[in-house]
Amino acid sequence: MPDAAPGAQHVAVIGAGGIGGFLAAELCGAGHNVTLCVRTPIEQLVVESAGRSRVVPVCIATDPAVQHPVPWIVVATKVQDTASAGVWLSHLSEPASVVVVLQNGIDHHARVAPFVRGATVLPALSYAAVERIAPGHVVHHKGHQIIVPEGDTAFRLAELLSGSTIDVLQEHDFTTAVWRKLLSNIVANPITTLTLQRIGVMNDPDIHKLALGLVREGALVARAEGAHLTLPDADKIVEEFASYSPDGGSSMLYDRLSGRPLEHEFLTGAVVRVAERHGISTPLNCAVLALLRALDRSRHSDVSSRT
Repeated sequence: MPDAAPGAQHVAVIGAGGIGGFLAAELCGAGHNVTLCVRTPIEQLVVESAGRSRVVPVCIATDPAVQHPVPWIVVATKVQDTASAGVWLSHLSEPASVVVVLQNGIDHHARVAPFVRGATVLPALSYAAVERIAPGHVVHHKGHQIIVPEGDTAFRLAELLSGSTIDVLQEHDFTTAVWRKLLSNIVANPITTLTLQRIGVMNDPDIHKLALGLVREGALVARAEGAHLTLPDADKIVEEFASYSPDGGSSMLYDRLSGRPLEHEFLTGAVVRVAERHGISTPLNCAVLALLRALDRSRHSDVSSRT
């Protein structure tokens, strides 16, 4: 690894999926000393972006027990892998650390709080389309935004990423921002995964009608949780898919294609569980969740039968 630039900080990125790999590359590009924490060893990190492919000079770590606390930690695993990330966090965190939880779903702070040893937790939402096409090889398709709750820690994150292509946006109403992202995820992720089609499927009239139903149910749940989202806001989320490249995908679709576990319990499942708590009916989301659970069970059965 080359010598870090003056003012560089040590950052640990837990998870070498699409978002983790892309963010590690951006942090290296900003001049920081980056350790990429992985369960399965990889020889190198290759990132393709804007038509350019490069090997990123990260330090690849596979043993959490030999790690020491660092100022910045990014959790970029899937939500269902948070417990495994916790092993890394218990060695990398100290009260002076900042843990950026760059995951889908809700309740970012609660997921990692048991592991961070008093560190500051900063929930974050990624608006970047990145695909892991092989272990240690990711492709960045579009998007450079990270949304975080406004405040001093958000300002420090923006400083950390200055010199990268990533824009850190501070959001006063982070509850609304979290639920807006979740509503988008309960549309694109399940539909592309269940149909095995890319984002272009959203242009199908029947799928468009289903998407509106899913997101409108979700908006009612979001409002019960204090998010300022109206039904027209929900409809706008669906309409925005028309501006996306029809060849784009979703993180859950990429996971299904690669045989990785699905994140449905923390997307559609989160909406259904919160809805039940508030006594709100969500029949479409319940139906989609049932299909995703059945799909996930069948995939596990296939793996078991082969072993």
